[in-house]
Amino acid sequence: MRDIVIIGAGVTGSAVARELSRYQYDVLVVEANSDVCEGTSKANSGIVHAGFDTEPGSMMAKMNIRGNEMMEQLSKDLDFPFKRNGSLVLCFDEKDMDQLVYLLEKGQKNGVPGLRIITKEEVKEMEPNVTDDMVAALYAPTGGIVCPFGLNIAMAENACENGVEFQFDTEVQNIMPMEGGYRLETSRGDIETKMVVNAAGVYADKFHNMVSEDKIEIIPRKGEYCLMDKKVGDFVKSTIFQLPTKYGKGVLVTPTVHGNLLAGPTAVDIEDKENTQTTAEGLEELLTKVKVSAPNIPTRQVITSFTGLRAHWTGHEFIIKEVEGASGFIDVAGIESPGLTSSPAIGEYVAELVRGIYPKEKKVHFKATRKGIPNVAEASFEERQELIRQNPAYANVICRCEVVTEGEIMDAIHRPLGATTLDGIKRRTRAGMGRCQAGFCAPKQVEILARELGKDVSEITKSGEGSAFLTGYDKEDI
Repeated sequence: MRDIVIIGAGVTGSAVARELSRYQYDVLVVEANSDVCEGTSKANSGIVHAGFDTEPGSMMAKMNIRGNEMMEQLSKDLDFPFKRNGSLVLCFDEKDMDQLVYLLEKGQKNGVPGLRIITKEEVKEMEPNVTDDMVAALYAPTGGIVCPFGLNIAMAENACENGVEFQFDTEVQNIMPMEGGYRLETSRGDIETKMVVNAAGVYADKFHNMVSEDKIEIIPRKGEYCLMDKKVGDFVKSTIFQLPTKYGKGVLVTPTVHGNLLAGPTAVDIEDKENTQTTAEGLEELLTKVKVSAPNIPTRQVITSFTGLRAHWTGHEFIIKEVEGASGFIDVAGIESPGLTSSPAIGEYVAELVRGIYPKEKKVHFKATRKGIPNVAEASFEERQELIRQNPAYANVICRCEVVTEGEIMDAIHRPLGATTLDGIKRRTRAGMGRCQAGFCAPKQVEILARELGKDVSEITKSGEGSAFLTGYDKEDI
């Protein structure tokens, strides 16, 4: 019997796994998809929120503030991209200034440092490309941006290095209480465990409702995004928000840590928990709304669009607690924005909940750091030469848009929880994330994956079962 099973290998489940790996638990993470970071965690804004929009005293507020505090040191320990670029909330009318003041007061109650309202002139000096049709802004210097894949993968890898086991392509179909714990019926057989941590994103209600009479509903909130080329990545320096509504923090425009420009998201509540299709209507709405903040945003430089689903609970609060009447079953549900920011703090908090129920000693040899994949594109001449000396594959550029080498792709495949799919390579190295969106480099990536994994090229997929990259070897096979 396992000590703890975590359902879900997104950013929250991986954060919990890393924190629990500090202690002498036998931990298994089960994930329905073929890799970590396959759900909400792969399709979001990548924003580290300052914490002014969360309700004072709420779990959201506590986790947001603590997560923001933790992020900088965590990025150094686990070697993922993070930048504290600051954020601005624009106010477009004098009559709405009371809402801006309300945000300021909420932020001050939450303990957000350096928060202040600045004038139109100050805003324009900081961000000349924002609209002239605004009167003031709330400035939060502690706002930041992070690579969501980098954060998720780094925490999962570090958990794995510290003894946590990950089992992919494993769908939990039922959860049955049993003496001393729970039996999870999965697509790959039964698993018995003393405790369960439910970090299943939009499916967290499904698993909660299997063990509790007090039912909850998680509503998928669909958000569409547009990503623009790096040549316009400096269009803004800060993250630019509009005054929030009941549907969220509104449409934003922000640089990314990798130098692109990102606009989004829309917010539409839907029923289908797998619907991540972009729509012409959604993208038109997005670009119309973002032009309110930045009329001259270079929309002709859009290189891709995508959709993410947020796990919205009608109570608009994080549910992080042991389920009443289900001893040892901990919900981590309703983790929508600011969930990415909050994830390290949620991991810390859940680990303490677990220890309160089922105490274990700390490991003597916990490894708190992790080294990421070398980034040849950003390396100095001397660093590149040293990498090539160690392995000539670092001289062979596979993805020309993002300057990703064969050596980086090989590293992504062979490290802990290594990539087995094209999307896995993409999220670890950025190969295929540039202007051509893998139009040129995908075939070579398939060859490298097949070679390094000892598979036939026909077995290589984009993102797991049902997404084969090749349909045959010649026209007769098609």
